[in-house]
Amino acid sequence: MLTPPNSPSAPTPGDDRNLVTIDESYLAPTFEDQLRLFWSKNSRAILTGCALVLLAIIAKGGYEIVSAQREKGVAADYGAATSDTQLKAFIAGNPDHVLGGLAALRLADQAYAAGHYAEARTLYTQAAGILKNNTFGQRALLGDAICAVQSGAAATGEATLKQIVADLTVSKMIRAEAAYTLARLAADAANSTEALRFIEQVITIDLEGQWADRAILLRTTLPASAAASAIATPTTDVPAVSFK
Repeated sequence: MLTPPNSPSAPTPGDDRNLVTIDESYLAPTFEDQLRLFWSKNSRAILTGCALVLLAIIAKGGYEIVSAQREKGVAADYGAATSDTQLKAFIAGNPDHVLGGLAALRLADQAYAAGHYAEARTLYTQAAGILKNNTFGQRALLGDAICAVQSGAAATGEATLKQIVADLTVSKMIRAEAAYTLARLAADAANSTEALRFIEQVITIDLEGQWADRAILLRTTLPASAAASAIATPTTDVPAVSFK
């Protein structure tokens, strides 16, 4: 059968004469054409960026795993340190770690209990520097101040104790103990008026705490004339807690 004269002939294999090149000069590209152009121009940069993000994720995960393993190792070493020599070696190997600070605090408490106040003060200072302003760090600072008084630096120790009492960021238990220590020191020096002032501060800071109980007991040992004088003559000192 003959092909009608007006019928278009089918393209022969390999004939590209009817294909249109899609590039920036093409006037009406479809969405698929735009996507194809974008990928052809940016595929390398996209793949490189994805690879970098993947590497960053892997690196972060690896760092967290290594850090967790290191923390477990440090905790295990701390738990295994029982003697003074082992604790000192642990502190030397972990001078900035919180467990290093706790190790120094343990040694300081031991030295204080043994009456080695100068040694205890050095260790309390070291512990306070590592533990900063958390509860343990505050206790180390208090121990440092008390040891200063016990080791012959009374003025320095009492000044630090007063700073602790006045610092509202310090826990009330630590502040109350500092105020009680000042009251005890004043009572020992026969300065009943000063002792009563610090006793009242203890009670104001933590009425329900153990240091308030001790302060009230200490007040019963002071001369009655001092208590009467304190009531009759109002103090002009700035209280530890004030409202503005």
